[in-house]
Amino acid sequence: MNAFLVAAAGVVTLGGVLHSLLGERLILSKLSTASLPKVVGSSDFTLQVLRVFWHLVSVAWWGFALLLVLLARLPAGEGNRSLILAIAVTFLASAIVSAVVSRGKHFSWGVLLLTAILTWLGTG
Repeated sequence: MNAFLVAAAGVVTLGGVLHSLLGERLILSKLSTASLPKVVGSSDFTLQVLRVFWHLVSVAWWGFALLLVLLARLPAGEGNRSLILAIAVTFLASAIVSAVVSRGKHFSWGVLLLTAILTWLGTG
């Protein structure tokens, strides 16, 4: 079993949990429907769309975590290495976007960068 990939899966799983819990508590629960635009006739609908897509990010991270665990169990090979590199690049790009857009203030860039590094180390 590839320990680097399992560690990356753990980091991104925890990141997803924190993303959903903290996002719900610190951001989504404080949004007022009065300040949101009406999409399909309702500000409540707008809030629900924001909530769903916020949590879909966490679901996607958990999906990547599952892929990393599955890849960690497979014997090393070029096909696996290419998939692992694609996942590492995805997390690296996500870390860069998060760091640039938030000017380094949002902690997600660190979680995403750590996941990218551990995933890349798992190609070895």
